[in-house]
Amino acid sequence: MTRTVATHCRICEALCGIIVEVDGDRVVSVKGDPADPISAGYTCPKGRAIPVLHHHPRRYDYPMIRRGGDLLAVDWGELLDDLEVRLRDVIGLCGPDAVGIYAATGSAFDANGRRMAEKWLKLMGSRSRYTSATIDTPCKPMVAEMMCGFAGAVPALDRENPELVLLIGVNPVVSHGHLNAFPDPVTTIRRLAAKGEVWVIDPRRSESARLATRHLAPRPSSDWALLAFLVREALRDGVDRDRLQERADGVDRLEEAVSPYHLEEACRRTGLGTAELAELSAAVRTKKVAIQTGTGVTMSAQANVVEWLSWTLQVVTDSFDRPGGCWFHPGYLRALETRRIEPTEGRAEPGPPSRPELPRRLGEYPVAAMLDEIEAGNLRALFVLGGNPITAFPEADRTKKALASLEVLVVADIVANEMTPFATHVLPCADQLERSDLPVYVDQFLPVVMTKYSPQVVPPGARRRPMWWPFAQLGRRFGIDVIGEGIDPDLATDDDLLRPLGDRSRSDFAFIRTNRVVINDPPQMFGWFSDKVLAGRRWQLAPQPLLDQLAGLARAPAEGLRLIPRRQVRRLNSVLSDPDRPEEATLLVHPEDAVRVGIADGQPVLVSSELGTLRAIAVVSDSIRPGAVSLPHGYADPNVSALTSARQVDPLTGMVTQSGLTVRLSPVSSLSPTEFR
Repeated sequence: MTRTVATHCRICEALCGIIVEVDGDRVVSVKGDPADPISAGYTCPKGRAIPVLHHHPRRYDYPMIRRGGDLLAVDWGELLDDLEVRLRDVIGLCGPDAVGIYAATGSAFDANGRRMAEKWLKLMGSRSRYTSATIDTPCKPMVAEMMCGFAGAVPALDRENPELVLLIGVNPVVSHGHLNAFPDPVTTIRRLAAKGEVWVIDPRRSESARLATRHLAPRPSSDWALLAFLVREALRDGVDRDRLQERADGVDRLEEAVSPYHLEEACRRTGLGTAELAELSAAVRTKKVAIQTGTGVTMSAQANVVEWLSWTLQVVTDSFDRPGGCWFHPGYLRALETRRIEPTEGRAEPGPPSRPELPRRLGEYPVAAMLDEIEAGNLRALFVLGGNPITAFPEADRTKKALASLEVLVVADIVANEMTPFATHVLPCADQLERSDLPVYVDQFLPVVMTKYSPQVVPPGARRRPMWWPFAQLGRRFGIDVIGEGIDPDLATDDDLLRPLGDRSRSDFAFIRTNRVVINDPPQMFGWFSDKVLAGRRWQLAPQPLLDQLAGLARAPAEGLRLIPRRQVRRLNSVLSDPDRPEEATLLVHPEDAVRVGIADGQPVLVSSELGTLRAIAVVSDSIRPGAVSLPHGYADPNVSALTSARQVDPLTGMVTQSGLTVRLSPVSSLSPTEFR
């Protein structure tokens, strides 16, 4: 019998409302829910492909243990018994830090699963926590902490009264935003552009750029120079200096640091024209500014400086915590404006034993340290939650060898991927349709202060379990109460674990579950941040580590072909790919660069950095500017991580550079496209 269930898509932070059609135990289709007050019937191709993921031919259905080289299906009791014995051996020999967790993007949309896994690790006494946040966005909490003393500060666009929106290295039409959700992004950008101005700063004429008021295509890795110019001009003309001095420290040092970036120098660095830069600067001086950055810049070597200068520009123009600019999202579940926030200095702890020079921030080590920890014998058992280190980590071949050397490698996921051949244990997890949820980890990234309860659509099939369950069972075996609240893990439901989270929010869990979508009044909150976080404090405009990095960039050469990432409409990293409509990872090349290198459209090409080489199919297109080439991340072949190294990382965050890589191209004339594939 066919039925429909209203829930929410949990592929990305947009959390679009969806209607799921179910026939018996089969998920037939997904379409947008017109009753959803935010997404209003919109959903993207990835969301509509959820049934494909749910019934994927490589779906994990049974617990598995590797024996004699093969993964064999077992029952849960046998898997947990075996895992307990092996973990006790590892901990007994090397201590609790020898057990670690890598929590990836897939786990960020599983509130109970990730919380229980990380709580289990902490209660076991291990500090070996890694997450995907150190792969693509560590600059954001670090810059926030350095500038205002609170790493949890998340600026959000004023969508009601925007004046000037700058989207830098982000393509919301495809990605749906980066720490700032864009449900129904085409409509959202059009509304922003109709009410104010939207400028997209991207070397590629992206889907978002086509909808913007203006598009500037600077050289890759030059966004910092553009922002330095805008800050310089704003300080020279258009800023109330007395008011700025009252609320910020470091104004004079900042002005000195950006003083070299006059119009001509900014044009030289960015490759942009004087007229377009002057026009943007004029708009900045007369409007409130709201800036959103994305992985095009947050995964680059310039990430910290770009993020810092974008925040600085908004402070200088008095656009933070002001209508028309950005407000700070307190979260519906977190309700930060009601809580005590202690300021912090932004200092990092030392890294793990094998890489003490790498910074430990917010209770996690950077992913760049993990391979060294495995090779040194310090990390011997690893749980991978909803991720694929082979396509996400630097040095893919080295990553494979390191994973193969682990005594225990537990893969907790939905669908088999490149990690499966290396797993010693597989935990078949319930997918988003098989469990209920609250958006805990994206609470502050939603477009307004709101929350959404997502009910279970179908019960877990085969022998799958929600991710929280095996960690609760492991906790019991090791004598620790992972769930708490007096909840018996054998009797608990998803909602039992969600209830404390809802009850600590602005309302209570029963209210959230009943209403399903709850929007705060007001939906955008101005003022609380200035009153609470900045009370008695001042913006720090010139943190010395960031001044030093800006000075280093000024000395770096701007020449060379640069590789930038891009998102795809029907693929999400390595998590979701529609097998009925697959997308290839092609290399976008401008016609001028193609002629210079001798590359034809559709031809195989070698892409080389100083660290490695990969092969891809070239697509010659004028949608990308000369001097830039673009390749998506998340593929095993071609794998961008082959061009990176865990040894070349940002010293402040430990992040590996994955955007703006200097590369060389050469044709593979001896191979036909068919042979190449």
